[in-house]
Amino acid sequence: MMHLGPDSSAEGPRAVEIARQWIATPYRHQASTRGAGCDCLGLIRGIWRELYGTEPETLPAYSRDWSEPQGEERLWCAALRHLKQKDLHDVAPGDVLLFRMRAGAVAKHLGLQSEQDPDAFVHAYQGHGVVETRLSCPWRRRIVARFAFPQEVN
Repeated sequence: MMHLGPDSSAEGPRAVEIARQWIATPYRHQASTRGAGCDCLGLIRGIWRELYGTEPETLPAYSRDWSEPQGEERLWCAALRHLKQKDLHDVAPGDVLLFRMRAGAVAKHLGLQSEQDPDAFVHAYQGHGVVETRLSCPWRRRIVARFAFPQEVN
């Protein structure tokens, strides 16, 4: 069970520092090992482990299409269990971003806001590995939720 303090974004700067240490990690589906491989969820899990010392929860194996056939927002629900949802316009470095990659599909891509003005984010992207990228208009349009890491977890 997590407990949120009054400033739930306190972990943001540290999360950005950790995320940047993952840059150039190759893309590997279901992996979460800095330097060896990760996918977008594996990157966020790795940041979580460095912040809190443990996994947020045990993950079942997942396919590349996530829960698209069922139309379930599994990734969004998992984020709600462990992170604090924020207003989409309340931007801060260290925010976890959830993306819907195409209209009508489930949200299944994650990144971490690394800069604000100009906006940038760190994410693991198939064919590219972990990169820090400008949060361009096409990427911004795909954001469906924004979250902050909690101050502490139990």
